[in-house]
Amino acid sequence: MSTDDKSTAVTAPPSPASYVVDPVVREEARKRRTFAIISHPDAGKTTLTEKLLLYAGCLNVAGSVRARKNQRAVTSDWMAMERERGISITSTVLNINFRGFQINLLDTPGHQDFSEDTYRTLTAADCAVMVIDAAKGIEAQTMKLFKVCALRKLPIITFINKMDRPGREPLELLSELEHVLGIGASPLNWPIGTGHEFCGVYDRTEKKVMVFRSVAHGSQMVPTDIASLEDADKPVEGATEPLLNPELLARLRGEIELLDGAGEPFDLERFHRGEVSPVFFGSALTNFGIEPFLSAFLKLCPSPTPRIAEAGPVPVDRGEFGGFIFKIQANMDPRHRDRICFVRVCSGRFARDMTVLHPRSGDEIRISRSHRLFAQNRESVDESYPGDIIGLVNPGNFHLGDTICEGKPITYQGMPQFSPEHFAILSCHETLRRKQFDKGLAQLVEEGAIQILNDPNALRREPILAAVGQLQFDVVQYRLESEYGAKTNIQRLPYRIARWVEGSDADIEAMELPTNAVKTIDHFGHVVVLFGAEWDMEYCKKQNTKVQLKAVR
Repeated sequence: MSTDDKSTAVTAPPSPASYVVDPVVREEARKRRTFAIISHPDAGKTTLTEKLLLYAGCLNVAGSVRARKNQRAVTSDWMAMERERGISITSTVLNINFRGFQINLLDTPGHQDFSEDTYRTLTAADCAVMVIDAAKGIEAQTMKLFKVCALRKLPIITFINKMDRPGREPLELLSELEHVLGIGASPLNWPIGTGHEFCGVYDRTEKKVMVFRSVAHGSQMVPTDIASLEDADKPVEGATEPLLNPELLARLRGEIELLDGAGEPFDLERFHRGEVSPVFFGSALTNFGIEPFLSAFLKLCPSPTPRIAEAGPVPVDRGEFGGFIFKIQANMDPRHRDRICFVRVCSGRFARDMTVLHPRSGDEIRISRSHRLFAQNRESVDESYPGDIIGLVNPGNFHLGDTICEGKPITYQGMPQFSPEHFAILSCHETLRRKQFDKGLAQLVEEGAIQILNDPNALRREPILAAVGQLQFDVVQYRLESEYGAKTNIQRLPYRIARWVEGSDADIEAMELPTNAVKTIDHFGHVVVLFGAEWDMEYCKKQNTKVQLKAVR
């Protein structure tokens, strides 16, 4: 949510019942599928993203996360530092037209140091695809991101990846999903073999055996042989050997019989409520199982649903446009050097050159430059509908969590600001680059990549950088130098906990702090206390009962 003072905001939003329905908007919204991909690092999330693009016809040859001399760069990892380190640092939007659907894919960072960007991106999704490593199962970051999805009751589709490598038994992985995450797990397909024997999947919905044939480096779509379970012991057309050898087929039939008798039944309504997850198996590296997963996804993923606003749910087919800003990114294209706001369209029809209301400030703003995004690339877009993600050039008015709309003002539920856990003093000693340093830092704060705190009693006036993850400091230094030409020095601070303080000005001023704590002011003017340890924070709570310490704002 925006943390600015909302005293100037437009009030008295209309009740949902007063909205006029637009049938064209309703029909367009039905064609949209907007989802995020989440996982623990190295589970294969970015590789799966590339292969979905390959099968959707957006790439002729898929890139690979593994850096080899002749391989293409990964499409969704567009930032230079991402390609150097082989990790996703910032969330990316990819817009795809496929089989009559407009798919909006949100590729999120897997590393926990960039989890705040992932949390914000999940607010723009209607569904999540959770990628699990078949050898490792549920990992720490997967658990954290699942909990965020569960709080929003976001439907989750599970893709168990790396079935071509030695790993755990599929039944064991299903059991872990149910017991560790507390969600029903319903396999809609089943692997044929595991590890080096993995050669295909059995589609439980269509009752079909699908056997894949390998292609070089997994860079092309794989040929697939399809037969019924009864005919899988016979050769397919043009072949001399049976589709499946007797041992694999006997094992598959036994496993399918067990699943049909004791497995979790799939219920679409329960899935939409976030109570059960359809499970798919495959290998993103070899492309085995990608096409069946993508085809099933289009049927399963829900189209946009009403978005919660201060006055209640706002229907998707409301005639007037409404959307919210979930991400801001500077310098996506070095040729433009502008700041792009990522807007999730929630209701109505967006049209280029339209004038929108900015309820937080009460201003009316003409949107003259709007873009469809594909990683760092962009193209002008004339209209968009609910579920779409569009890029708007920030005129300087917009903040993370802001609503923009047509007609009577609405304000969608905002997004939380999380307390940082790592702190450092950042300084630029090149006087001639101070202007670039200040500009770059201001834009990175606007993106939400970091938070800036100031100690009013400090002898030095350098800002305190505050971040949820330690790697964010490396990103800030890298981007300040590469995008703004400002080299910096960083000095880590011994604090581990930050808490916003709520209370009267007098009570906050009179707070008694432990020795290993300091009172700072964030860039919105709110008081934040930094503590060196949990004990210091608990002591502060006992000594200052008239104020409240908040971990999320």
